[in-house]
Amino acid sequence: MRTDSYSRLPGAQARSRPATRAGAAGAADSAANAAVIEVDHIRHAFGRHAVVKGLSFSVPRGNVACLLGPSGCGKTTVLRAIAGFEPLQDGRIVLDGQTVSSSGLMLAPEQRRIGMVFQDYALFPHLDVAGNVGFGLTQASRAERTARVDEVLKLVGLAGAGPRYPHELSGGQQQRVALARAMAPRPELLLLDEPFSNLDVDLRERLSLEVRAILKAQGTTAILVTHDQYEAFAMADEIGVMHDGVIEQWGSAHDLYHRPASRFVAGFIGQGVLMRGRLRAGSGIDLELGLLRPIAPLALPEGAAVDVLVRPDDIIHDDASPMRAEVVHKAFRGAEILYTLRLASGGRVLALVPSHHNHAVGELIGIRVEIEDVVAFAA
Repeated sequence: MRTDSYSRLPGAQARSRPATRAGAAGAADSAANAAVIEVDHIRHAFGRHAVVKGLSFSVPRGNVACLLGPSGCGKTTVLRAIAGFEPLQDGRIVLDGQTVSSSGLMLAPEQRRIGMVFQDYALFPHLDVAGNVGFGLTQASRAERTARVDEVLKLVGLAGAGPRYPHELSGGQQQRVALARAMAPRPELLLLDEPFSNLDVDLRERLSLEVRAILKAQGTTAILVTHDQYEAFAMADEIGVMHDGVIEQWGSAHDLYHRPASRFVAGFIGQGVLMRGRLRAGSGIDLELGLLRPIAPLALPEGAAVDVLVRPDDIIHDDASPMRAEVVHKAFRGAEILYTLRLASGGRVLALVPSHHNHAVGELIGIRVEIEDVVAFAA
């Protein structure tokens, strides 16, 4: 997946294109890696309020992508534009090689071969499960429709549920029916709009993993929209973090967490604090926690102030360390405790510590810092 809005850390290496093999094998690889959906510098506004501002990305066949961001960042508007529910002021959307949206073109949603799973399930209460799942199979014979409905219900773990009605199902089962209905016509692209937000936390986590397994087993290309980063991490191959109508960074969950390309991404993904430090000769950074080496040289003069990202997993509890910090808050998380610690200067850091190290608020504990990927921003 690529995005034209992705901003890289200074010194980061651009991803090279894989070499193309000659002959049939090369053609097969090319087809497998071809983009099912290309979103090319699209813009959309409600009146004078621009909500999508020149956004671009593409999704290869069989990949699960995610647009992740806070409420109001424009992610659902992008999904609705792909589905054909919102027009474009500029740019274009290409689905499987065909332009389906541009400033002067808007192909009807039913002509796009796109399936959609909505936040509120949107099941028909007067139809049974089989009727809901088979609703879009208008061109199939009765036998073909019955066979396909049975196939997708088995795929989502609801074999034999065809005669039941939506009100007889749990929230998780209703969402499975909505997924089966969207997948039944074998769409080129599946869109999922905050699909698990109405479910409890445990069910949301389990269902997101199960849905990913279903999509990957079927080779389905999908785009998920969510504000929940853990849902994005569980489901997506690559994630685009959106803010104010643009994609701040596109990459894997690991890259977003360990190598955020902007202050917004650093603050939105995971937990952590930005600590003030200063550049010294040799590209080191003097920090209250010690001397650190950034992953890439910073184009700043010696002595310049910088803000260094410090994650909870960067702070190691160590009774033998001479550096001490005061416990000011603790949040028990089962296997771990998230401590908020006050340093000698008054600055604060977070530390994720195994829960058998149970320290009281006000207690001084030993800590040391271990940061493999030092990320810093100009102050």
